Amino acid sequence: MLEARGISFRYGPREPLIVRGFDLAVAPGEVVGLAGPSGRGKSTIARLLARHLRPTDGVVTVDGAVVPARGFNPVQLLSQSPVFAVNPRWTVRRIVNEAWTPDADAMRALGVRQAWLDRYPHELSGGELQRLTILRALAPGMRYLVADEITSMLDPLAQAEIWAALLAVVKERALGLLAISHDAHLLGRVADRVVTV
Repeated sequence: MLEARGISFRYGPREPLIVRGFDLAVAPGEVVGLAGPSGRGKSTIARLLARHLRPTDGVVTVDGAVVPARGFNPVQLLSQSPVFAVNPRWTVRRIVNEAWTPDADAMRALGVRQAWLDRYPHELSGGELQRLTILRALAPGMRYLVADEITSMLDPLAQAEIWAALLAVVKERALGLLAISHDAHLLGRVADRVVTV
């Protein structure tokens, strides 16, 4: 179980709280939607859950234990803009292999083509690059995904294809998924339940 218990966050001791006393639980195999207006801290919650930020108060745990600050994190963050999540000077192969070396079945499940691996990020479309960041996140040992508006900048066809592929992998591997979106229709289709912040 991925849990956030009473988490709060501020950037400095004199700064206002961005997140205040937030609770959340995501079980293995469960898809939870996180909705709310802009400026309510959804992306900050995503970074707190994935250990990119540390809570000012409260705790984030996996199976009741705090994930160590170093080493592999079983909670992986997928961001809205994949171009900022990759090294532009690396080939796609090096970017993916930074985490693991996926087999042909894993690539096929997400619609990743072998030919993309020898390209650089700027040579791929936004949808292609997002598929690759998802593939990289699916390293062995990863148990929870936090998907922060991952298809909001893509056309409807690319959105549908990416969500269908991602949900199939989540179901097959019994992964927990937190889907963050402003799109209530999308969350209604993909999530088992929706939490509002």
